[in-house]
Amino acid sequence: MAIGKDRVRGAAVKLFADKGFHGTGIRDLAQEANLSSASLYHYMGTKEELLAGIMRESLERLIAAAREATDGVTDPVNRLGILVALHVITHAVRPDETRVVDNEVASLSPHAKAAVVALRDEYESLWAETIDKGVRDGVFRTDQPAVTRLALLEMCSGVARWYSSRGPLGLEELAEHYAQLAMRALGRLDEGEPPDLANCRAVVSKTWSVAV
Repeated sequence: MAIGKDRVRGAAVKLFADKGFHGTGIRDLAQEANLSSASLYHYMGTKEELLAGIMRESLERLIAAAREATDGVTDPVNRLGILVALHVITHAVRPDETRVVDNEVASLSPHAKAAVVALRDEYESLWAETIDKGVRDGVFRTDQPAVTRLALLEMCSGVARWYSSRGPLGLEELAEHYAQLAMRALGRLDEGEPPDLANCRAVVSKTWSVAV
């Protein structure tokens, strides 16, 4: 049963990322999972339940990774660098899951959407609290912390659409560059201590059970 559920989940992640939730039919899912349409229902509820489950699981992993990597880090400059690096690395190595999370919230019904949005807000609050502390401490300078946070998240999430391991920048170089961009967006010419990229990669690898 677990193997069948994994096949259906993998098929759904791929198709929802490539074709969108509304563009993916039950026959598409069955074909991608190499199952009959009748067999498919042994491993899933409704298509919306499948989508909501993928989104909740992905957000829970993002939250767990962010909390683990920033545990004990109080300096907002270093903490934000870690959050940016984690977000970039995750979106680079798990592009399908993260694109589904970023793009398909509007496809959910109000009840299913509420749980997903609550998790998304919990994750974004880690960024908001870090930026707000940096502004209070005088190490970040922005009159619009909320807008800056949203801009940074959008910038980092875009990695899922274009990153390739065959590109000119390695994953750690890319994550460090994005951390530097975030600091500049928050008014710092000195990027501060670079994030521990090896630890960021290790946390992402453990959280998502994937080689990074």
